[in-house]
Amino acid sequence: HVQLVESGGGSVQAGGSLTLSCEASGNTYSTYCMAWYRQAPGKERELVATISSDGTTTYTSAMKGRVTISQDNAKNTMYLQMQSLKTEDTAVYYCVADPTWHELLSKPTYWGQGTQVTVS
Repeated sequence: HVQLVESGGGSVQAGGSLTLSCEASGNTYSTYCMAWYRQAPGKERELVATISSDGTTTYTSAMKGRVTISQDNAKNTMYLQMQSLKTEDTAVYYCVADPTWHELLSKPTYWGQGTQVTVS
């Protein structure tokens, strides 16, 4: 079982930056695939970025070029550095984890509680 706790959300002006954190716990966490999703009001959930246990990263067009996903295995923490934020980036951002890539990209098993990012 994996538990995920996000932090770092908040309100920021357009053009600003935020870094989200996701602290994970669980004895198999280090082998899991992880990702950041977001969901804006009235819109479907959207994948933002993924990172594998070996550090390989991928980005979707949602925020590509404006975000960096990373992890610190010593701290069991994943990060999402966001810059040049736009009003359309306003959403609840979720940290997710799953043992397999297929599920990570379709129906992740483990979810954090979400952290609100508001860009005005």
